[in-house]
Amino acid sequence: MKKELLDQLRKITDEEQKILDGENQVDRELYTSGYVLKSSQFTVDSAKMLEEGKLITVRTHTRFVHFPLHRHNYIEALYVCEGSLTNIIGGGQEVVVKKGELLFLNQFTRHEILPAGENDIAINFIMLPEFFDVAYTMTGKNSALADFLVNILRRDEQRGEYLYFKVSDNLQIQNLLENMIYSLVTGENDDSRINQTTMGLIFMYLVDSIQSVQTCRPDQYENMISMTTLNYIEQKYRSATLTELGSQLRLPSHTLSRLIKKSTGYNFKELLQRKRLSKSVQLLCDTDLPVSDIIASVGYENNSYFHRVFKERYGMTPHAFRVKNRTTGQVRI
Repeated sequence: MKKELLDQLRKITDEEQKILDGENQVDRELYTSGYVLKSSQFTVDSAKMLEEGKLITVRTHTRFVHFPLHRHNYIEALYVCEGSLTNIIGGGQEVVVKKGELLFLNQFTRHEILPAGENDIAINFIMLPEFFDVAYTMTGKNSALADFLVNILRRDEQRGEYLYFKVSDNLQIQNLLENMIYSLVTGENDDSRINQTTMGLIFMYLVDSIQSVQTCRPDQYENMISMTTLNYIEQKYRSATLTELGSQLRLPSHTLSRLIKKSTGYNFKELLQRKRLSKSVQLLCDTDLPVSDIIASVGYENNSYFHRVFKERYGMTPHAFRVKNRTTGQVRI
């Protein structure tokens, strides 16, 4: 991160100065309109944190004090610029977010944060669920795995879910995050659509870094099954089979099939077909490969079957799709 921006984020805020002057707790009235003095936890309110009409804002994390158990009625992303920040999530799970790492917390996820020192600089992204609509459009239709990740955050349920990405070595993600922070902190180029698109790009890179993600959902076993399945299809869609995946997971095919359907909403065949068709669309629009070669390259052996499922999905033949999208310059995946 550029020194000028980091120096600006390092400045002691008015709230932090009060803490250094002797206040031993956060001023909850800054965060919630439903403040109850004796409550052991409270809900940070988006109406307090976001200007009316805004979908996103950022603030530096308050240092020098224990941030007590709380939840949010919005999606929070915590990005550490320097040092580290220790979260206790759901009443017991410790997640230490280090420099360059990113923690997404779903709405209503309960957590507390241990005191940060002067050199522990972190940014809180405060986002309404609608902010992720563009990210969903950009990523979810191309990748069932991206769809799965984005929908974890878009759900309006009190399930205590989070996504923790260890991506400090991913330069593209770091640059995109820094650009967003700069525009939101300085007000320069603070355009909602640009910020939403930037988040979409970040998620596209995060999907490629899926090996770095740690997630928490109420059913950890089902979560492991769904993540493994989606990652397997992303990597091996040309030859993927339910039998091979079942062998890797040491599960009978019928048991695995039921778990996949329960955790993702699709069966294995639907997920695989979705990936193969989206890849075929990419090749149709970005290359001059003959349709027969594209069919083979995405894993289909029966040309007639491919043409039938493609037309069912897109309402036209692959050739017509290629002509239309090259004419309009748009790709409808």
